[in-house]
Amino acid sequence: MALTVEFPALTLGVMVVLAVLPLAAQVPRMPDGKPDLQGVWTSATITPLERPADLGNKQFFTKEEAAQWTRQFLQANNRDRRDGPAQVDVGRAYNEFWFSRGDAVVPTLRTSLIIDPPDGKIPALTPDGLQRVAARAEAQRLHPADGPEDRSLAERCLIWPVAGPPMIPGGYNNNYQIVQGPGYVTIVVEMIHDVRTIPTDGRPHLPATVRQWMGDPRGHWEGNTLVVDTTNFTDKTNFRGSGENLHLVERFTRTGPDQLMYEFTVNDPASFTRPWTVQIPMAKTDGPLFEYACHEGNYGMEGMLRGARQQERGTK
Repeated sequence: MALTVEFPALTLGVMVVLAVLPLAAQVPRMPDGKPDLQGVWTSATITPLERPADLGNKQFFTKEEAAQWTRQFLQANNRDRRDGPAQVDVGRAYNEFWFSRGDAVVPTLRTSLIIDPPDGKIPALTPDGLQRVAARAEAQRLHPADGPEDRSLAERCLIWPVAGPPMIPGGYNNNYQIVQGPGYVTIVVEMIHDVRTIPTDGRPHLPATVRQWMGDPRGHWEGNTLVVDTTNFTDKTNFRGSGENLHLVERFTRTGPDQLMYEFTVNDPASFTRPWTVQIPMAKTDGPLFEYACHEGNYGMEGMLRGARQQERGTK
């Protein structure tokens, strides 16, 4: 009887190991045994950050629904269309040649990149958050372009909201190159060619008095997942209404030879009524990274300031 009792348990254990081995074998590893996250990865997708209102509480598409929604999205957002009045045509600005947002929803068939809250929406701002948003808008109204410092960090080609952290898909430049070595993981961002250097050697965060546009990241491993904890942001970062006390936790998990799951949680009680989480499947791509918008000679800023001076002369 003893042998009869032990045999099924042993068989079950072997079956579990055999089930896990194929997945583990697909994930390449570094010499230290950690999963190898290196390569160029793309997050391009047409799945929106927030769930469209007409989808209600629907968290997942069926394959047929995803195909239909994709067709409708691509048709509605085709910037090569020439229908409508002239101002609509001109308002489309760049044509399709300049976009690389992808042509499919995420492989998980989720209807939004936000997975928590379940309604797929960014939580409401707190009273303090709303007050900060209003103060920023008023400052922009009173001093829209006295100097370059009055324009956004994105317009000044310093950091870009979709480039991160956190990293969310945009209309183009959705590629990231990860370089991994002892004590560090580095992420080269295509948008504005930013570089994030993430220590993984256990060092503490910088003192709270030291603030950085991209925050102060610290990485550690939880099993096969790289967890990046970032604090010490400035109030200029302003991710979707966040403040300087934004606490961002990112998770990078290589799920196969050509798949990387990226997930982040935004926690900022002074700005949002609750934390919220985003999940973005990323796919390996050949690259290369090619930032074509921001460069050393940012002539766009000169044009904006010249335009502001012209408007001021016209109102006097």
